[in-house]
Amino acid sequence: MSKTEFEKMQAGEWYSCLDPELTVMRRLALEASHEHSHLYPSERGNIGPRLRALFAQCAEDVRIEARFHCAYGINIHLGHDVFLNVGCVILDTAPVHIGDHSMLGPNVQIYCADHHRDPELRKQHLEIAYPVTIGSNVWIGGGAIILPGITIGDNAIIGAGSVVTKDVAPGTTVVGNPARPIG
Repeated sequence: MSKTEFEKMQAGEWYSCLDPELTVMRRLALEASHEHSHLYPSERGNIGPRLRALFAQCAEDVRIEARFHCAYGINIHLGHDVFLNVGCVILDTAPVHIGDHSMLGPNVQIYCADHHRDPELRKQHLEIAYPVTIGSNVWIGGGAIILPGITIGDNAIIGAGSVVTKDVAPGTTVVGNPARPIG
């Protein structure tokens, strides 16, 4: 029996992102993100109810500022006291884990999807998804981009505007494009 595109995505295999089942799932995430971003703050609280219900894991004290966007939501795991500032984007085609007490600045982007290098296969909308893991007590500065498959260790700092193309060791500060350790 062949796998669905969703099953391929979850298994870390090549899949077509323009599958009808995945399109419905992305629409649900868009609607939850829209609700979160358009509720009055006094009604929304820390997270809109549909968005919280969509996440795989979300501690009670997580706070996500409005505007927020995610691809599916179902692969997002947020630990205690996590803060995502305005404009964060998580393209969670694979699991994204963000550890306790981590903070993401405005417009941080986390990507899990990678596209095929072969142009003919890329035209077929083939993607593969790699998980992103962010440890505890990590600070990611505004506008940083975290690429697919990256692990950021506990207590690391990612400078504003950095593009993280390689794993970051615990307690390390990285800056730049591509991000490199400093100090």
